[in-house]
Amino acid sequence: MHSFGYRANALVTFAVTILALMCGMASLSDNFNSPSPSAHVQLRISNSLTPFTHLSVLNINWFQKQPKANDEVSMTLNISADLQSLFTWNTKQVFVFLAAEYETPKNSLNQISLWDGIIPNKEHAKFWIHTSNKYRFIDQGSNLRGKEYNLTMHWHVMPKTGKMLADKIVMPGYRLPEEYR
Repeated sequence: MHSFGYRANALVTFAVTILALMCGMASLSDNFNSPSPSAHVQLRISNSLTPFTHLSVLNINWFQKQPKANDEVSMTLNISADLQSLFTWNTKQVFVFLAAEYETPKNSLNQISLWDGIIPNKEHAKFWIHTSNKYRFIDQGSNLRGKEYNLTMHWHVMPKTGKMLADKIVMPGYRLPEEYR
């Protein structure tokens, strides 16, 4: 006969092995999901409305030079997106953020986060938000006048088990004013 300790060890080892196998199968099953998120963007400057496909965004409130010679922009954002296809039975939450991306002589890629949010479930994954940029859009130096930039919606899917998925939608073709306002 085996001792109680030996039987308990065998039972715990078997349970942990089955749990690890189930977590592995759950993680692999998520690979068969092919999400198709969408977002819609509108660029609104001086009361003109130009629709774009894939997100929803902005009106420039002010564009100024700070005392330390840095450029700063304030925008009004209209963000709408349908990220429901990112949710599966294995999705815990989705972290989403909107970034402005542009080039300068010193850096080939500058990313400024303008807004972010956490989507806790599928019911909240289809949204429309009207807000000013949550974080400051500042560039060191006077590099923003007349600068072309892209608006990019990034998302990170945080699963209950398995690897985290990250992707984005890029919306090119935005330009800041030539003069400070």
